[in-house]
Amino acid sequence: MKAAVVNDFKNKLEIKDVPKPKLEFGEVLVRIEACGVCHTDLHAAHGDWPVKPKLPLIPGHEGVGIVEEIAEGVTSVKVGDRVGIPWLYSACGECEYCLTGRETLCPDQLNGGYSVDGGYAEYCKAPAGYVAKIPPNVDPVQIAPILCAGVTTYKALKVSEARPGDWVAIYGIGGLGHVALQYAKAMGFNVIAVDIQDEKLELAKRLGADLTVNGRNNDPVQVIKEKTSGVQAAISVAVSRIAFEQAYHSVKRGGTVVVVGLPADELPIPIFDTVLNGVSVKGSIVGTRKDMQEALAFAAQGKVKTNIETASINQINEIFDKMEKGEINGRYVLTM
Repeated sequence: MKAAVVNDFKNKLEIKDVPKPKLEFGEVLVRIEACGVCHTDLHAAHGDWPVKPKLPLIPGHEGVGIVEEIAEGVTSVKVGDRVGIPWLYSACGECEYCLTGRETLCPDQLNGGYSVDGGYAEYCKAPAGYVAKIPPNVDPVQIAPILCAGVTTYKALKVSEARPGDWVAIYGIGGLGHVALQYAKAMGFNVIAVDIQDEKLELAKRLGADLTVNGRNNDPVQVIKEKTSGVQAAISVAVSRIAFEQAYHSVKRGGTVVVVGLPADELPIPIFDTVLNGVSVKGSIVGTRKDMQEALAFAAQGKVKTNIETASINQINEIFDKMEKGEINGRYVLTM
C-alpha cells in the first residue's frame, strides 16, 4: 500500500509502498478515504516534543474510511462500516483515569500517527473499541477534521464550564480555532475571535463571530474589556506565548483560561491575580470517546463545518511547508 512515511525527524516525508497492516485480536482494517492534516503531524515529523514518536512513522490521526476486515473478537463494528481513527488510538481501560471517564489521561494510551502508524496511508488498522463510528450521510472528507480539531475544541469548551449567553474568546482562528468558533456558537455562547491575520478574521466573521480583534493592530485585552466586562472563558489554541498571556488577562473574575495550543515556551501565570480574581487555568487534551460522539453529532447536524482544501498524499510535504508559514486558512484533508 502507498503511505507517507517519516524516516528521520525534520526530513521530508517519503511516499512509498509499505506492507498492509496485519490484524491482531480485536482490531479492524480500514481502507482510508480521507485524512485531515493536523499541526501535531508536523510536530511528529520534526520530533518537536519531549516524548518522541516512533520511527519510521506514518502520521495522521484524522483518518476516515471503510472497514474492510475484522479480526477475531470484534463485535462493535462490521465490514462496510465507516469509522474514524483518532488521536486516542487506545487506552488501558483499567487505570483510575479510564475508570472515571478521563481516558485521555491514561498513562498507557497509544496515539494514532504518533506512537502507532496513522492515516497517511491507503490502509490503517485500529482497535475496534476505540474507532469512532461516523454518522450516516456525511462526507468523509468534511468530517475527517472533526476527529481532532472538532473533538479537541469541543472538549475545551466543555471544560471551560461557560454557559449559554456567556462571552467566550477564541485565540487563534486556524485549523482548530475556526472549528472552536462554530462549536461555541452552537453551544449558545457569544464569541470573540482573536488572530493576527485579517484573512482568518474574515473567515471568523463568516462563521458568526460576534466580535473580531486583530491582535497585531490592537490590544485584544483592552478591546475585550471595553466591549465586555471580560470573557467568562478564553480558549487559547494559538501556538504562541503572547496569545496565552492575552487570553489570561481577557477573562473576568471567576473566569477560565483553557490551554490547547502547545508552544515551546513556559507559560507565565501571575499567582496574585489568579488567587484574588479566582481565575482557573486548565489544560485540555483532545476528548474521550463520548466527547467524540457528541462532537460528531454537531457536525452531522450541519452545525459545524470545517473550512477545508483537499490534496493528494503526494502533496504532503508542500502542505507542511504552508503550515510552517501559517498560510493555511482552515484545514487540509488528504484524499486517497
